[in-house]
Amino acid sequence: MSGSKKKKVTKAERLKLLQEEEERRLKEEEEARLKYEKEEMERLEIQRIEKEKLNRLEAKDLERKNEELEELYLLERCFPEAEKLKQETRMLSQWKHYIQCDGSPDPSIAQEMNTFISLWKEKTNETFEEVIEKSKVVLNLIEKLKFILLETPPCDLQDKNIIQYQESILQLQELLHLKFNVATEILLRQASTLADLDSGNMEKVIKDENVTLYVWANLKKNPRHRSVRFSETQIGFEIPRILATSDIAVRLLHTHYDHVSALHPVSTPSKEHTSSVTELVKDDVENVEKAISKEVEEESKQQEKQSHLIQEEKLKVEEEQDDIEVKMSSAEEESEAIKCELEMKVLSETVSAGKHWRTDGISNVSYKPNERLITFSLDTFGPVTLIQDAHINMPYQSWELRPLDVNKVLLTVTTVFTEIQIQIKENLCMLSSVKLKDKKHISILEGTWMTPIPFIIALKEAGLNIFPTRYSHFYVVINNKVPLVEVKAYRQMALLSSTFAFGWSKWNLLCNSTKVVFKVREHLPEECTENPNWALLMFSGDRAQRLKIKEESEAFSEALKEETEFHSTLYHMVRDFASKEAMEKVRSSNCQFVNSVCHMLLSTRLLSYS
Repeated sequence: MSGSKKKKVTKAERLKLLQEEEERRLKEEEEARLKYEKEEMERLEIQRIEKEKLNRLEAKDLERKNEELEELYLLERCFPEAEKLKQETRMLSQWKHYIQCDGSPDPSIAQEMNTFISLWKEKTNETFEEVIEKSKVVLNLIEKLKFILLETPPCDLQDKNIIQYQESILQLQELLHLKFNVATEILLRQASTLADLDSGNMEKVIKDENVTLYVWANLKKNPRHRSVRFSETQIGFEIPRILATSDIAVRLLHTHYDHVSALHPVSTPSKEHTSSVTELVKDDVENVEKAISKEVEEESKQQEKQSHLIQEEKLKVEEEQDDIEVKMSSAEEESEAIKCELEMKVLSETVSAGKHWRTDGISNVSYKPNERLITFSLDTFGPVTLIQDAHINMPYQSWELRPLDVNKVLLTVTTVFTEIQIQIKENLCMLSSVKLKDKKHISILEGTWMTPIPFIIALKEAGLNIFPTRYSHFYVVINNKVPLVEVKAYRQMALLSSTFAFGWSKWNLLCNSTKVVFKVREHLPEECTENPNWALLMFSGDRAQRLKIKEESEAFSEALKEETEFHSTLYHMVRDFASKEAMEKVRSSNCQFVNSVCHMLLSTRLLSYS
């Protein structure tokens, strides 16, 4: 039997090995400690250097702050200049109205409006055609009154004037509707002379740019004639058998304006703002709030435009169990081009129940996109309207403001369903294009230049609402920013918009509510737009800085980009990396153009609703 004997380790040798191992461990720990202390000292030294550098930059920023703000103040003089031009335009408009002597009243003068309304009230036996012709003057007066309320600065609009204009609008609306009712009654008195040769019943269609009237009177009382379709139209309805044998008349009044909703009172704008706001910014905030408060008044009306109204003029049957089926074409309605994507809803109104829209009493609703035909059943006759979700386009997915030419920019707002492009030049705006899910959509508004407020109203009426109101945050999840920071950002972006492009940044969601983050770059005509070199700026209203991170970075950081400085304004921030030619263009921008861009930015609130 063979085998190797293991060498026995003595106790002394084992102790020596343990001691050597302990010495190695202590040595490694000491080396690690020294390395950590060295790294910590280096880190602290780097922090100290960075802090000193940051303190120097902050001190430098503070030292030149007054100088930069003074220069910004001189640039922002374009805003009161633009307001002065607006006032001159309003005065010129009043003068032109005065020298025209066309018999129409000045809507801003209560005495003239009262005289106009009283004289029209006294006029009787007007035909429907005569009322339609007069309605053009009335609707024009209502539109002018609304624009006065929206466009006049708060300092020039007293509370008594607001009440006066609101009362005039309401009186005109009520009188116009009354005149249509009386004219319809006069028309029905001639029912026998207007009888259709085939059915023997009265059928009459009167069409105008603002109003289309469809009247049907049951003269023959033939129970087989339950389905009615007006010739050369897609408008029609079906009635129950009990009504087909009754003395009834049906009027379908399709208006391209809202004559049903009551005029909501307009709250006066708040005049309390933070004391640190400069007078220029304060005036702008007041103007914005004024515009928003007036748009609240218009919102329900504009959402309910393009309404189809069905009203029974003479109904002698008290009990009715069957449904009434109504078929209407929406081919003429711009808002319905967006179809199901914009979640259109059919609503009816019960006037006796508090004048509010309701969904009960409507059934069997169907929509045929190819034919653009809506079919539904009603429990009873009454006004019917088509309403779009006011916030279907909010929040936005992204946005970009890009120069096109001298004093001309393109604002692109991308939503879940649509991409809306708006051109702005001088004091005018135009819808450039609309895409629905990447497909080009033709709009009747394309190519039409309008001033900002009428343009905004027109877009809302067309179902392209990208203009939040003061209550929109209750219905939309937003990235809420401090209003004063937003206002300052929009004003300074507008000042730079003739030369610099701005765009949405995902990091704006991650910074707090007191700061905004967006992309910016100098726009060069020969520049390739496929991979533009964007800079990321963060702005708090009082300080602007260029961020070290990029849009493609993995995490958000407020670290300052190397070799850049703090500035008190966006103007001075971009001046650090812009060309002299670009800054010269900024200083020579048209004041009306800058004011219009600012108005659109304030109206869309891109930094909070994206």
